[in-house]
Amino acid sequence: MIAMPAKRPPVPLSRERIIDAALHIADGQGLRRLTMRRLGDALQVEAMAIYHHLPRGKEALMDALAEHVTTVAVDPSGAATWQDRARAWARASRAALLEHPGVLSLALTKPPKGSALIAIGEQIEQLREAGLDGDAAAAVRALRAYVFGSVAVEVQQSGWADPDAAVRDARTAEGEREFEEGLDALLAGLARV
Repeated sequence: MIAMPAKRPPVPLSRERIIDAALHIADGQGLRRLTMRRLGDALQVEAMAIYHHLPRGKEALMDALAEHVTTVAVDPSGAATWQDRARAWARASRAALLEHPGVLSLALTKPPKGSALIAIGEQIEQLREAGLDGDAAAAVRALRAYVFGSVAVEVQQSGWADPDAAVRDARTAEGEREFEEGLDALLAGLARV
């Protein structure tokens, strides 16, 4: 008699698993191809099971994806000046957005909620604590606008969004240099305000 391998118990469905699977689909196939049915197939569950974790369905999923890629935390201990802290936040935000270019449009259009809103508050507080004399909230809005716009241009220039392109990475070599140059200029301008 041949022994059958023991069945592994299914991995429990969680909000984190749903978001990870959705990001994988959006980054690999595009946001348009992200359906609740396709997500259910990727998770090996009926699509209706997802609604237990996201009761508002696809709208809640889109909100969760935007929140995921725009929630950034930075340890302020290594950054002495407000410029150092602002630079750390901007770089972390850029990296998070470029890691998941498939949901960049959501990050650009969805208002910050939940953990993303908390992270923005932390960034404002860190810049104040580090000595930013001007309006820290306005500075954070300017930094966010710069990062989002810069990443959008970089993704566009990389060709990543072209469905016929074989590009796997939204980052470009010149994108990093241009980002740093623009960030230096923005920080210099904020210092004069």
